Amino acid sequence: MLLNHDPFDTFRALERLTGAARQQAASGMPMDAYRAGDHFVASFDLPGVDPGSIDVSVEGNALTVTAARTAPSGDGDYLVAERPRGRYSRQLVLGRDLDSDRLHASYTDGVLTLTIPVVEKAKPRRIEIEHGSSPTSIEGTRHEEKEAPTS
Repeated sequence: MLLNHDPFDTFRALERLTGAARQQAASGMPMDAYRAGDHFVASFDLPGVDPGSIDVSVEGNALTVTAARTAPSGDGDYLVAERPRGRYSRQLVLGRDLDSDRLHASYTDGVLTLTIPVVEKAKPRRIEIEHGSSPTSIEGTRHEEKEAPTS
């Protein structure tokens, strides 16, 4: 059986079934995930999050991102409080075609970017085809039945 495997396929199917995409975006950790050459990239919008509160961990094939956004200090009554606060967590199921041992994480301008290389065996490669100027025949041995002696 041939399969076109996308490491984020399971995650997308779950989001479609549960409507989790809208919930996650509203919860304070919207994400984009895409393939860029030999890497998968996941970017999480985390504006206003203290970089020290961000934690990225991998256990088996589960990647978990957690972060916290605290309320500003001060004793004021809010007129409008639309920005989500608290601790957020998001978990992705990684395919076996990704090398989570070489995952790279960076946090710039409120965006956490995770870059995960594709394992060597999963990268597209060109297959050489042998050819010649004349057809080649393959010879084999044929088993001939021996006649039983007649008396």
